Amino acid sequence: MAIDVEAARADTPGVRYVAHLNNAGAALPPAPVTETVIAHLRAEERIGGYEAAAAADEQLEHTYDAIATLLGARREQIALVDSATRAWQSAFYGFRFAPGQRILTSRAEYVSNAIALLQVTRRTGATVEVVDDDSSGQLNLVDLRRRLAGGNVALVAITHVPTQGGLVNPAADVGAACREAGVPFLLDACQSVGQLPLDVVALGADLISATGRKWLRAPRGTGFLYVGPRLLELLEPAYLDMRAAQWTAPDRYEVRPDARRFETWEANVASRIGLGVAVDYALGWGLDAIAERVGVLADGLRTRLNAVPGVAVHDRGERRCGIVTFTVSGRSATDVAAALAAAGVNVSVSTAGSARYDLPARGLTELVRASPHYYNVDAELDRLVSALPPPLRTPAG
Repeated sequence: MAIDVEAARADTPGVRYVAHLNNAGAALPPAPVTETVIAHLRAEERIGGYEAAAAADEQLEHTYDAIATLLGARREQIALVDSATRAWQSAFYGFRFAPGQRILTSRAEYVSNAIALLQVTRRTGATVEVVDDDSSGQLNLVDLRRRLAGGNVALVAITHVPTQGGLVNPAADVGAACREAGVPFLLDACQSVGQLPLDVVALGADLISATGRKWLRAPRGTGFLYVGPRLLELLEPAYLDMRAAQWTAPDRYEVRPDARRFETWEANVASRIGLGVAVDYALGWGLDAIAERVGVLADGLRTRLNAVPGVAVHDRGERRCGIVTFTVSGRSATDVAAALAAAGVNVSVSTAGSARYDLPARGLTELVRASPHYYNVDAELDRLVSALPPPLRTPAG
């Protein structure tokens, strides 16, 4: 079904105050999510945190079902955590890498993931290899298969949608290559979950990390990890507590058999319930409809920006999504974002420090990042373009 934009905006109080084009950072939550979170906090206020959690157990458990439906997974394959980074790290640090083992990643890899990769290589003697991009800018599947054929690959860890550009990496093809090679596949879906349909069977990923605050429009401090059947009972987290394991004797413990082995006991219950409501809300619109609407808006913004002298759009990839990156000649991305903020338009800035495998190779130090969601409208795209500061020099100058 098509998105009822007016209904979506009626559910989004924030659109009355700002043109929010920073959904790749943190989207405006819909009212049902905010109201659910506040209601649980009020319950904690009235009867206590433990008691409120016990009374809301059914709501909390529903969050696992909602995420499983979103991904085409089973509820026992879902762990709730506080961010996509925590989800990714919980999975990654569960591997026991050894000297000489190879970890393959992509040029689109996010800064927190890359730092973890480098830390593990220093600790273990494993090595990290960055798979080349193809001519479109997405991960080169030929180079990936060549590297997999070289043997001793312990993990392939890539980002589905990079934070610094609009491309969509061919994750399903990567999953197929990993299955053929018998290599585990960790997919960072931080920027794809909630704006694109995801199916764990089609993707072929053994592990998927994601956040709630971006395209799912859930509260900040929420995220989740999917653990597939190949690794569900084989991968032991680097840290355990009484949520993840049971103390069975003075000298023994047993790790949970499901994905909740990657959770910790303490959590923000209100936000986790809100995450479930946000997932239900997205499912109510339909992920295909959301992806179509987001794609139309992003393409419309690219068209508008390409028509402005001195503005350059830097998105790549055969398939593009809702992240639009650009520069204004002679202007820093920070100054452009500040000018837009003064006009009531929210965007973000991506820097080379967050994308050292990617942006420096393209001769870029920073980008303005705009990311429309299905509740945005054309008038807000026009508002962004009209509020751009003029270029200080021609592109050739």
